[in-house]
Amino acid sequence: MEGDFLTRIKLTYNQFTKAEKKVADYILQNPKKILFMSITELAEACEVGDTSVFRFCKTMELKGYQEFKMMLSLSLRADVENRLELDSDISLDDQFPDLAKKVLNINMNALTETYSLLDEQKFMRTIDYLHEAERIFFFGVGASLLTALKAMNKFLRIESKVYCVQDSHMQAMVASMLTSRDVAVCFSYSGATKDTIHVAEEARKAGAKIICLTRFAKSPLTSYSDITLLCGANEGPLQGGSTSAEISLLFLIDLMYTEYYRRYYDQCCENNKRTSGAVVEKLC
Repeated sequence: MEGDFLTRIKLTYNQFTKAEKKVADYILQNPKKILFMSITELAEACEVGDTSVFRFCKTMELKGYQEFKMMLSLSLRADVENRLELDSDISLDDQFPDLAKKVLNINMNALTETYSLLDEQKFMRTIDYLHEAERIFFFGVGASLLTALKAMNKFLRIESKVYCVQDSHMQAMVASMLTSRDVAVCFSYSGATKDTIHVAEEARKAGAKIICLTRFAKSPLTSYSDITLLCGANEGPLQGGSTSAEISLLFLIDLMYTEYYRRYYDQCCENNKRTSGAVVEKLC
């Protein structure tokens, strides 16, 4: 994501005030226009004061408006512009071919952005944590629970120490009984799901390692994490459980599984043969 200022805005979005979100929304929708606007013109377009634009710049850890425009200009390279044009909103007036193309582009962009957000050092430490753990618990609620279950189902083919508890009360109880030898993997797109935050808090008190898979680098959930892996899907307030968000998280799970299998191939291959053999007679 280095140099991609628009991606940074998306990742910081949940930290903005209401007025700053108006500025962020306008920037994301009209990035090229802003290069030729003064701070006052931008403020008027967003229907906020000049100070709100300046506070937005400060939240983005910039010295001021001119540095903001410089960073935005650098970010508007061809591939980013193409992504913005393709990732347009779905309209009620869309014909089916246009609708199919937009849905395809939304999901492809989610995967591409997730790939761009990968941090190799964090990812390699994640694999170390999973291998060294005595037990691995996958946690999530709602749509994120389905993702956690898929993660358990995938890893269960090559590892016997993976678990996923579905009831949120039982998740909290399990988290409180973890030890320093265990790992809790928490899924939450927003990083603000109360039940999952509570699980992470209990796991932290118990001394377990915590890995969070989420959209935002800074959130109530990530304040408890040892490692945070970011997904790249953009999910609106009325799009809870969107397919693009799930796809981006599943990409991270698949990458974790594949790297784990590659690194510990001999044992994983043996386990995979045993688990596959256990269900072969159940298949037609």
